[in-house]
Amino acid sequence: MDNKTNTVLSTLEMVFEQKKAFVFYRKPNTNDVFKIIQKENTLHFLDNYNQKGFVFAPFDTSSKAIIFPLNKSDYSKENFPFGSFPETTIHYPPSNSDKKKHIELVNNGVDYIKNNQTPKIVLSRKEVLKIDSVSIIKTFQNLLNKYQNAFVYVWHHPKIGLWLGATPETLIQTRNNTFKTMALAGTQVYKNTLDVKWENKEIQEHQFVTDYIVDQLSKMNITSNVSNTHTVKAGNLTHLKADISGRLKNKQQLKELIQALHPTPAVCGLPKEKSKQFILENENYNREFYTGFLGELNFEIDKRQRTNNRRNIENHAYNFNEIQTNFFVNLRCMQIKSNEINIYVGGGITKDSNSENEYLETVAKSEVMKSVIGQ
Repeated sequence: MDNKTNTVLSTLEMVFEQKKAFVFYRKPNTNDVFKIIQKENTLHFLDNYNQKGFVFAPFDTSSKAIIFPLNKSDYSKENFPFGSFPETTIHYPPSNSDKKKHIELVNNGVDYIKNNQTPKIVLSRKEVLKIDSVSIIKTFQNLLNKYQNAFVYVWHHPKIGLWLGATPETLIQTRNNTFKTMALAGTQVYKNTLDVKWENKEIQEHQFVTDYIVDQLSKMNITSNVSNTHTVKAGNLTHLKADISGRLKNKQQLKELIQALHPTPAVCGLPKEKSKQFILENENYNREFYTGFLGELNFEIDKRQRTNNRRNIENHAYNFNEIQTNFFVNLRCMQIKSNEINIYVGGGITKDSNSENEYLETVAKSEVMKSVIGQ
C-alpha cells in the first residue's frame, strides 16, 4: 500500500474516531477519492438547488435531504489506485424469517398490481446482521477495490449514523446546461460474460423505466436522446441499461428534473405515487437513505482536469469555468451501527413475478454487500 492510499485510509480512521461529519467517495472508473469533512457537526438541510455541497437524500421525499456545504467543509482529493480485492471468509446465511416475510410481501405486491393495473412496484427488505466488530477502513477499501465502475462512498454524521455503499445507478449528471441520466433495471448474477439472455419480465421492467424517464422529460419540453439498451456489470451482478441525455433550458429545471425522476421507477415503481404509497404501507420498515440519492451539487470544475485526470491534482485555487452536479441512486448500501449491520436489498415486481425468484434476487444482492464486510 503506497503513501497516498495510507493517507486516505488513515484520514478516514481519524475523522471517524473524532466523530466528525464527513463523506469520502470515488466516482465510477476513476482513481481519485474525494474527501469532504465538515468543520462542525451542525446538521444542514438542503433548502434549494442553488446550494453547493454534498447531498444525502432519503427515499421518502417528505423527509429533508442533508447537505455538507462546501463553504463549511474541508474539501480535497487524493489518488487511490485500484488493488486486489481480498475475499471475506465470513459467511452470513440468509434468515428464513426474512424469506417468509419477503415472499408474502411480493405476493401482496403482485395481487395489488393485477387488481390496480399497476405496471411495476419495487419491493425491498432490510437484512440485519449481528456483529461483534467491523472495520470501517477495510470495508471501504474492499468496496473501492471490488466496484471500480460504481460510485463508492462512506458517509457519516454523528446525528444520523454511518452508511457505506457502491451504486451502479446514476440519477442525474449535469455539466452546465447538459445532463445525463440512465434507465437501469433487471438483475442477473454475473456468469463471466455480458452475453446475457434476458427474460421477457426483465426486458419489460427495463422498458417501463426507460419510457417513464422519456415521458417525464417530454412533459418538461425536453428532447431526450436514448441509447440502445445494453448489459452492464456491477460487482457480481448484471443489469439492463440505457443512457439518456438532453439539455436543460435554465437552472431552475434542475430541481424540476430531480423531483420528476426521484424516486425512479427502478427503485419505486409506476405510477410513482401509487407505488410509493404501497411501499410505505406494506414494507413495514423505514428505508431511510436506501433508494434515496447522494452526490455533488453545483461543484465547480476546471476543464483542465479532463486532460489531467491521470495525475494527482491537489486541492488548490483553480480557474473555475464549469458547474457540475453528480447524483447517484443509493443502491448496494449498508448502515453500520455499534453491534449490527443493516443491509438493504430489493427488486422490481410485475404481474409475472415469481415470489421465490424475487427473494433469491435479493439474496444475491445481499451477498454482494456481505462479501465486502471487513473484520
